[in-house]
Amino acid sequence: MNKPIAIQGIKGSFHHEVAQLFFSANTDVVECMTFDGTVDSLLKGDSDYIVMALENSIAGSIIPNYALIDRHNLSIVGEHYLDIQHNFLALNGQTIADIKEVHSHPMALLQCKVFFKDYPHIKLVEAKDTADVAKQISDKGIKGIAAIASKNAAELYGLEILAESIQTIKHNETRFVIVKLQNFETDKKGLNKASIKFELDHKRGSLATILNVMSDCKLNLTKIQSLPKIETPWKYAFFVDVTFEDYKYYEKASSIMEIMAENFKVLGEYKNARL
Repeated sequence: MNKPIAIQGIKGSFHHEVAQLFFSANTDVVECMTFDGTVDSLLKGDSDYIVMALENSIAGSIIPNYALIDRHNLSIVGEHYLDIQHNFLALNGQTIADIKEVHSHPMALLQCKVFFKDYPHIKLVEAKDTADVAKQISDKGIKGIAAIASKNAAELYGLEILAESIQTIKHNETRFVIVKLQNFETDKKGLNKASIKFELDHKRGSLATILNVMSDCKLNLTKIQSLPKIETPWKYAFFVDVTFEDYKYYEKASSIMEIMAENFKVLGEYKNARL
């Protein structure tokens, strides 16, 4: 029997939407209010997979989640890009003039900040999860407080959409990854993307040398993120995504990089959702 999928947030959240799109519409989920909670669910065996946001087209990388994957030896096995549309939700029968506060995740508030400049009477209040605010408003019948959440959350919790797509930048995507424990065998057929991590000394040309290996082996660099090693000043870890037309090119490059770089680790090999 398949175990549920661990998500950050509750049903109606964007993580829940990705779980439905990537797995199935009726997939069971473990609702966790933090990303650490999703990892704990996986480590305890309560779930087989995690849906985890990794970067946003506006806000950039979610660095703590890279660290979680690395620290717990987890593996990325898939990805999904979701168009994030933020909606202004409240109990039925209210207008924007009736709303005194809007509660939502800090990232959602930031992405919709320009919209609320036209409504200075509305106070912005940070919350842990977009859908959880919608659920509380519905369950407790709270008037005068609104949520920023998805259309799915509005339908699930019976709220009215007072304004649609209120995010400042209309094309706003988040890249989610599907994460699993690393002790499993992967079918290499059809794989065309990999996420890797390695460390380099702080000296001239060290990173350029690695990048040249990628280029020579016909790898396309799609993402590079550096992270300082706190316990070792002037030493950095690099999280890198590459795509390739043939797995043998990546295999050759990774063999060379493993020799050249320190603490080389494969965080995941999977199919590129963009192709």
